[in-house]
Order: sequence, then C-alpha cells, then structure tokens
Amino acid sequence: MAADLRHPTTPSGASHSDPLHSAASALRAQRPQDAARIAEEILRHDPRQTRALHILGSALLMQGRLQDAIAPLEAAARGRNNSEVETQLAIALLQTGRRQDAVSRLNRVIRRTPPYANAFHALGHILLLMGRHDEAIEVLRRGVAIAPMMPEMFIQLGYALLERACYGDAKTVFAQALTIAPMSAEALFGLGKAHYMIGEFEPAADCFRRSLIYRPDDHDTWLSLGHALLQSGRREAGYECFRAAARGDPKRYGKALLSLAGASRGRAFLKPSAAARFLARDPG
Repeated sequence: MAADLRHPTTPSGASHSDPLHSAASALRAQRPQDAARIAEEILRHDPRQTRALHILGSALLMQGRLQDAIAPLEAAARGRNNSEVETQLAIALLQTGRRQDAVSRLNRVIRRTPPYANAFHALGHILLLMGRHDEAIEVLRRGVAIAPMMPEMFIQLGYALLERACYGDAKTVFAQALTIAPMSAEALFGLGKAHYMIGEFEPAADCFRRSLIYRPDDHDTWLSLGHALLQSGRREAGYECFRAAARGDPKRYGKALLSLAGASRGRAFLKPSAAARFLARDPG
C-alpha cells in the first residue's frame, strides 16, 4: 500500500537524535503541534531544508491550517519533481477550494516514472468531486493496476462506477477491496449500494449490517439498511432502522423522516406529532 501522505518518511541515514527524525516521528504519532515546532526550529537555521518544509506543511494540514500549509509545501515541491510532496500540496489546494490547480498538478505527477499510487487516488477523488466521472474511472483503473493491494483505490473506483450506474462492475470492484480489507465499512457500504441498485435487497441488507459493525452510528448506513429491509418486505425491521437513524440529533430526525416518507414502501404522516411518535417507537 502507498505511504500515508500525512506522515513523511524519515530521510535515509538520519539518526534517531536527528531533529528531522524527531519531527517525522511526531507527525507519525499524530502530534502535529510538536512536528511543526521542531520543523520550524530546523527552518530557522536552514530555510530551504526540503524535508522540514514538507513536514511543516503536513503538520499544518493536520491541524486544519489549510492556507498556512500551502506555502511550505510549495517551497518543498519547487523544482524537485517529488511526487509525494506534490500530491500532499494538491490535497492542500483541494481543501482550500482550488480544485483545478490540484487537478493540474496531479496530472503532471501521474505522468512520472515510477508511478506514485497516492497521486492516482487523490486525482480520482478530486475528479469524482467535480462530477468528471469517466475521467475519474480512467485514472482509478490505472491506479489499481499499479497498486493492486491498495483498498482505498478500489473503493474510490467503486464509488465512481456507482455514479455511472455501472453496478455490476462496482460490485466486482468493492468485492476486490474486501479481499484486501475485509473490515472496510466503506467497501461494505458501497457493495450494499451496488446490490440495492440492481434489486438484490437481501444481499444489500447483509452488507449494510456488516458495515454497521464497524460504524455503528453511521446515519446513512442505518437509512440504507432500512430501505433494503422495506424492499424485502420486512417492514417492522426496516422501521426500526429508521428509528435508529433518527435518534440523538434533530437533523438526523428530519433526514430519517424524509427518507422514510420517500421510500417506495415507506409511510406518510398527516401530522408531525404522528411522525414523532412513530420514530420514537410510540406509534399509538
């Protein structure tokens, strides 16, 4: 699997007492404040230290300081053809709303040799967000060919295929993801969606149940399970799923109510009080 973009690797030959090693270790340990502090100290003495710039940008990104992250990542990427750094920069550009800039940079990265798998994954994700589904599918198919053990690539491809209504292909791709990562809630949810869209409601319900083992509070999965059960004729079990989706938050309640009312085998309510009683498991 490709390296985690948030955690730059330690330069070869660096000792454990090296500040660069300490900064990279802090980032891997999910301590971005410490990583940023160490990297900034290194940069005070050597403002062009590429690895420190990369670590600083990554640490700022992890802290949600998106605009601040761009300058050090741009400096780290400048003139070096480093695919890892440029992919991280593209992710920062995406998260600050600069989608086309991110696409342009990643299109350059994926033309390089050797190929960098995370760049294909990131570009596919952005193209999918932009509604450019056919381009996303093409990029992600190339990605799975170069990274056949990267489940995230298969999952992203599966969702792109769902968007193009290629449900049979999506089933195959999500199943491949699950051979690599059997406990992936995202892959199970996607496989459930693919089953549902071609009328395979029982297999869909099974996938949604398995997904809920790993994400037991996921609102969309509860709603999807409810729809699958209703379509299978198991109304009471389906209604219980809508009740589970409605609990704990007024926004969740509203979405669950709309979803239930819109289901082909759902329920409509003449009064809000009747809906509230029904979703509170008191339909009397």
